[in-house]
Amino acid sequence: MDSSEYHKPSFRTSKKRDSEEHSLQQTTANKRPVLGEITNSLIFSSSQCSFSDQEMTDKDLDTDELPEVRSVDCPEKSGSSLSIYNHLRSLEMELHMKFLPNNIENAHNGDSGLTFTRWREILVDWLVEVAEEYKLVSDTLYLTISHMDRYLSWHVVDRNNLQLLGVCCMLIASKHEEISPPHVEDFCYITDNTYTKEQVLNMEREVHRFLTCEGAPTVKVFLRIFTKVSLENWKAPDVEFELLICYLAELSLLDHRCAQLLPSKVAASAIFLSRFTIQPGEHPWCLALQHYTGYRPSELKECILAIHDLQLNRKGSSLRAIRNKYKENKACGRVIFTLGNSRRLF
Repeated sequence: MDSSEYHKPSFRTSKKRDSEEHSLQQTTANKRPVLGEITNSLIFSSSQCSFSDQEMTDKDLDTDELPEVRSVDCPEKSGSSLSIYNHLRSLEMELHMKFLPNNIENAHNGDSGLTFTRWREILVDWLVEVAEEYKLVSDTLYLTISHMDRYLSWHVVDRNNLQLLGVCCMLIASKHEEISPPHVEDFCYITDNTYTKEQVLNMEREVHRFLTCEGAPTVKVFLRIFTKVSLENWKAPDVEFELLICYLAELSLLDHRCAQLLPSKVAASAIFLSRFTIQPGEHPWCLALQHYTGYRPSELKECILAIHDLQLNRKGSSLRAIRNKYKENKACGRVIFTLGNSRRLF
C-alpha cells in the first residue's frame, strides 16, 4: 500500500450506502452560547458568550450553586443497586490501572505515513459498519473497542493484522452480548477472506488469554445509568436527547484519547454535551448528575472538548460510518445535524 494514502479494510457487504456527501456545516443566524460561558448560575444571556476553548477554566465550570432537580430512582435508592454501581466503578478503576495509553499513542508503523492512531480510527469506523451489517447491539460494538484498546495498550500489532484483531475482538464481544452471534466464517467473509478461519481462531485464543475473562464495564453501561438521572425534569424530547447521547458517545470511540479515560467519564461528558447542544440556555449540569456520576463539570472538561471536536468534525475527517448511521434515523437527524454541527458552540 502506498504510504501516502490509505484505504479502508476490505469489506464485503450487501448494504449500499449513499455515495453523496452532504455538507454538515450549514450557516445560521442564531448565535449559541459557548462552553466557556457555562458557570453554575441558573441565568445567563447570549451577551456573556465571550470565552474560547483556552479561556474556559475550572473556576468557570465549578461553583457551589448547581441547579437542583427532584430525587430520582437511581443507584442509591436500594442497597443492591448501589452495590452494583460501586462494583462497576471499582472495576473500571482496576482495569484502568492496567491500561498503558502511551503504547497506543506513540506506536507508529515504519512503512506508512500514517500514525498507528490514525489506523485505529479507520479500523473503528469500519467496525461500526460491520456491526451495522450484522445488526449487532451497541453493547457489542463498545465491548469490541474496549477489548481492542486494552490489547493494543500492551501489545504492538502490525498494521496488516489490525483488521484481524478487530474482527477477533468483535467475535469475542458477540459471544458475550448477542443471542445469535455471527460465526467465524462470517468474520472471514466480511474481510473479503483476507484472513483464514485458522488465523481468526488463533488470534481469538491469544486475545482471550490476555483478557483472562475480566469483565469490562463500557461507556454504554454508564450511559444507561446517567441518562435515567438526566431525564428527570428534562423538558426536551426524550428520544432526541437519548439519540444524541448515543451519537456523541459513539463518536468518542474514534478518538484514542477518550479510550484512555474512564468509561464513566466519557459517558458523563456525552450527557453534558448533549444537554448543552439541545438546550444551550440552561445549565447542562445539576446536583443530581454531579452526585450520581461523581464528576464536577471541570473534571469533564478535557473529554467534553475532545467529543465536541468530533461533533463539529474540526479535523475534517472523511470517516463517516457513525454520521451516516445516525443520519439515516429521521428522529435524530434534526438535532444532531442541525443543532450539533451547523451552530458552533465556541
